Parts: sequence; C-alpha cells; structure tokens
Amino acid sequence: MSRSRSKIRIGITPGEPAGIGPDICLAAHQIIESDAEPVFFADPELLRERAVQLGVDLPVVEFDSNYRPGAMNVSPAPLKNRVIPGSPDTANSTYVIETLSAALMQCQQGRLAGMVTGPVNKAVINESGTPFSGHTEWLAEQTSTPSVVMMLVSGDFRVALATTHLPLAAVPAAITTELLTEVVTILHHDLQTRFHLAEPRISVCGLNPHAGEEGHLGHEETRVIIPALESLREKGLNLTGPLPADTAFTGRALEDTDAVLALFHDQGLPVLKHAAFGDAINVTLGLPIIRVSVDHGTAFDLAGTGKADPSSLIAAVRCAVDMAGQ
Repeated sequence: MSRSRSKIRIGITPGEPAGIGPDICLAAHQIIESDAEPVFFADPELLRERAVQLGVDLPVVEFDSNYRPGAMNVSPAPLKNRVIPGSPDTANSTYVIETLSAALMQCQQGRLAGMVTGPVNKAVINESGTPFSGHTEWLAEQTSTPSVVMMLVSGDFRVALATTHLPLAAVPAAITTELLTEVVTILHHDLQTRFHLAEPRISVCGLNPHAGEEGHLGHEETRVIIPALESLREKGLNLTGPLPADTAFTGRALEDTDAVLALFHDQGLPVLKHAAFGDAINVTLGLPIIRVSVDHGTAFDLAGTGKADPSSLIAAVRCAVDMAGQ
C-alpha cells in the first residue's frame, strides 16, 4: 500500500528496552497512527513479547518503504540479550545507540520528517562503557552541530535552557556573553522557523535571587547578562529580562512571552514539570533535523505492568508532525 499523502512519517525510538518505552509505544499506537505514519526502531520480538504481556492485540511487521496501516511498522534492530521488564542490562546499551543512529540516518536522508525519542537511562549506557550524557548532546555530536538548545513544551508554555546537564557549581562560569548570544539566537530562530512565531517574545531569567538585586546578590547580571541582552535587542530581538526567576513563571508574566529562557536545568524545568508532567515534551532546537522527546524517564517499576501513561509520547509525535507540516 502506498504512503498516505495526508500523513507525515515520523521515526520513533522506544529507548531503554527494559523500561516503559515499549509499553507507551504500544499503548499510544492507535492514537499516534491517526496523526502520523510512525516507524519504530526496535527489536520486533521485544515489541511482540511486550504486547503479549500487556494484552495488546497489534500486529508487528518489519518496515520497508511501504507503510502498512493498522500494524506496528518496525525498522528492526537486534537486541543483544532477551529483555526482562524492569531489569536493565548493560549489554543492550549498544542496541539503544543503534536504534538512535538508524533513525537519525533516515531523517538525514529525508526518509523521515523527524524523530521522536523515548526514555533512556544514561547510567545504564555509561556503565556499559559508552559515554552518553543525553540525547541532546549525542544528537549534536552526531550531526556536527556546534550548539543546540533544549526546550520543554506544554501547549504554549515553553521553557528553554541556557545550560543543561552541568553541576550547579559550574553554572556561573558557563554563563558567558558568547553562550547567551548563541542560545538566544537559536531560540529566536527556531521559534520563527519551527513554531512559526513571526516575532517571538522571549523572557530571560536572571542567575541570582532577585536577578542579582543590582549587584547586591551577585554580579553575573550586571557584568554578563544585561550587556548580552542589550546587544541582542539592538539586532531587533524582543527580549525581556533578566527577570527574577521566582516571578518569571507567574501567570501574568507568561501571558506576555512565547518562551522563557532559564539559565540552568533546575531553574526552569521543575516549574514546567509541576505544571505539565506527563503531557510536556522536550524539543531540541538548532539541529538540522526535527527531534522531539518525552519528558519522563524509564520508570522501570512500571515496565510491563500496563500502568505507564503514553500522553507525553502522543504529544511529542503531534508536535513533531506540526513542526514538519509547517
């Protein structure tokens, strides 16, 4: 059967095979397929076994160039060891990387409009001897992209990060004029091109309490952040800040912005996850491909139980389709 003209083909990597990635793919398949042509990069036997465990009646077929509606279309990748739900095996870490590599290659070849990634466990991958700090960093390296930006999204609530997986003690030194200029430029560009906001309004958090209180609670704002933002405003960017982080996420403040730029991981993400955990998604900005991810982890305790919530995966696929379609 030929590909439906009305649907966009999206690659999905379920992630850690012993986690809930396979579960949410199976649970969400019917809804996802109503929006897209999903191609899953996984071991077909893993999905068949998990389907039996979950009581899901869904045929799993190996994907070629012809998409088969009503079935789980799988681009096969062999596991090293058989999977026990909830029990990760470092021997299968290379499999996780292989699925990502295969999906990325098809995106780069134009055979997929984008990729959606399921949850992985970074500790398990690193314990296997493969250095891995996260999807975002891995994709940047694989695509030779010098700078990328992580942004979590729930509807019109968008929170981007200036720094990602850094120890808190390393953050102040990382906040430089060059970094802020780079991150804000990427954020502005992708809000225009990926989210079709003609004149994006971006709010930028300060680093210190009360955004430094004019130098009384820290000097990063006066020495680095304010000069960087003023220079970007001169180029026509619509920027507010630096704002005290404790008020940057109030309802009134969010009404006047399209995205908030937090300066470190736990400055912005706890707020968004409190507001929308399970429904939020993670978008990597600055890449030459579309990449969206779920906003949760592997949840080993839920794997194979049928209790995993697929809402974030569904939202991620819909976002990828919207980005590709626009």
